Amino acid sequence: MCIQNPSKKAAMERPIRSGEPQTRREFGFTLIELMIVMAIVSILVAIAVPIYQKSIIRAKESVLRNNLFTLRQMIDEYTVDKQHAPETLDDLVSEGYLRQIPIDPITGSNQTWKTIMEDTPVGGENQPPGIFDVKSGADGNSLDGTAYADW
Repeated sequence: MCIQNPSKKAAMERPIRSGEPQTRREFGFTLIELMIVMAIVSILVAIAVPIYQKSIIRAKESVLRNNLFTLRQMIDEYTVDKQHAPETLDDLVSEGYLRQIPIDPITGSNQTWKTIMEDTPVGGENQPPGIFDVKSGADGNSLDGTAYADW
């Protein structure tokens, strides 16, 4: 059995002197490192936000084009089937051509559609004039520069 001398163990451990630099590094980030990371994140956000906003507008414009196409197609089908144009967009819903009037994604409402009435009724002079076309009631211009009201 071997008994260690306590003085030998103490001699193996190295004492830390006050004037000697410490070799052990504290783990964590310095203020400069954090500021650099925050600057990089800020630059990335400044680039990403406009791209994201433009993609939202592009998606709304795509939905608007699709809704206008659907409304115009249903107006034409109603006119051919009934031999007269619908007087209101609600006629398309009540007759089963649409489940509901689609929402204009730019204005956020289904009440802002601008209807264009026909000059000469399709069903003859005894029929009231019906809807010939529909346009968006949104103000402003699209990303390609054309007015939403002209679509």
